[in-house]
Amino acid sequence: LYFHYECITFVGNYSVAILVILYLNSVYGSRTCADIMSKQVIGKRFYVQMSQQSEWHVAEILSSKVKDDQTYYYVHYVDFNRRLDEWIPVERIDFTRPVETNRSSVNSSQKEKSKANGSNKQKALQMKSETNGDAESPCVPRGSMRHSIDDNLTPKIRNVEQILLGHYRIQPWYFSPYPQELCQLPCIYLCPFCLKYVKSMDCLKRHAQKCPWRHPPGVEIYRKDKLSVFEVDGRKSKTYAENLCLLAKLFLDHKTLYYDTEPFLFYVFTEMDKFGCHIVGYFSKEKISTEHFNLACILVLPPFQRKGYGSLMIEFSYALSRIEKKTGTPEKPLSDLGMLSYRSYWDQTIAEIVVNLKAENGERPQISVMEICELTGMKKEDVIGTLQYLKAMRFYNGQHILVVSEELKNNLRRMMSKRKLTVDMSRIQWKPKDWIKRRMG
Repeated sequence: LYFHYECITFVGNYSVAILVILYLNSVYGSRTCADIMSKQVIGKRFYVQMSQQSEWHVAEILSSKVKDDQTYYYVHYVDFNRRLDEWIPVERIDFTRPVETNRSSVNSSQKEKSKANGSNKQKALQMKSETNGDAESPCVPRGSMRHSIDDNLTPKIRNVEQILLGHYRIQPWYFSPYPQELCQLPCIYLCPFCLKYVKSMDCLKRHAQKCPWRHPPGVEIYRKDKLSVFEVDGRKSKTYAENLCLLAKLFLDHKTLYYDTEPFLFYVFTEMDKFGCHIVGYFSKEKISTEHFNLACILVLPPFQRKGYGSLMIEFSYALSRIEKKTGTPEKPLSDLGMLSYRSYWDQTIAEIVVNLKAENGERPQISVMEICELTGMKKEDVIGTLQYLKAMRFYNGQHILVVSEELKNNLRRMMSKRKLTVDMSRIQWKPKDWIKRRMG
């Protein structure tokens, strides 16, 4: 067996190596064959056929497993988001076309990217993994759901195959540190109200008979039609906050979880039916933010995406900022989906103000950047950046002015018509708290 392995190592032509592997499969069995094959291909790049597509893309093989005498490889498609990483059978890999890569340059670029990420304040909530080796990982000592310095260098393999939450079976996108024994099961079952995780439907039914909750803990601060929003204190409802973040980590990439929910508030958005209030998503924010961040992490669960909830949550975060008589901004950097949601919200919100400007005393309509900040709760930098993105700002005679053509107005009106849900300020039952005094007291 050792002789055969050395032969494969020596062979540079992968098509020849595959023939040797097939021979070994008949001699030593599929599991031994898979072990030998894995040593040859893990960490290397090949052309792989993506799921539900006929196109072949370059992918890096990260791991392997044998299931029912069939070998599967876990692949990451280069230049694609990691939510598309997947286990695939060997038939979808073209081993005859290996892709040459300069590993030193790849590692160098990854380290530079990691340093860049580490210099910024990160996202949502802190939780400490008890189920993997991240407990000792050095992390940026700021923010909430933070980047691990090693996260970009050692990508995590998605460890949960499926979750059941209410009526929905959902395939996760990323790694989340649920207990190891649950991750080996085909599905993890979650209580739709307290988010407790169990191993089977029978366990879930028994839990449902005892669970007194029919909505998230905390205070209901908004209700309109079937939508309710609950403010959850990470200190008072620690277990719920931890369960919420384990769930969120399934759909958020490059975050290391640390169990420290106390500094955060969670605004949980729910849809109400006759059985109770079912979570659709949430955003979190720090109780005390010296940089005026009004949002740390935002997540809309996959079954509820593309329904306007992302923009609604963003609008709600700014509504709270206006009640506090402050301007706010989200923690940076934003995820790809987060940036899309914010860009859409900023564009639509400022478009509505610009389009509805009225002329006074026969003069041209006027509005200052600071007035837009007061109306929206947005930071000055975000307002200016959005106006420039909309090409509605020009520099003239030493000052910035708004220039809105009829064509731009028509584009802005189309943009405004896309908003599906909006916040009714009269329905918000919330008063800001002085968390600095509370902490000192």
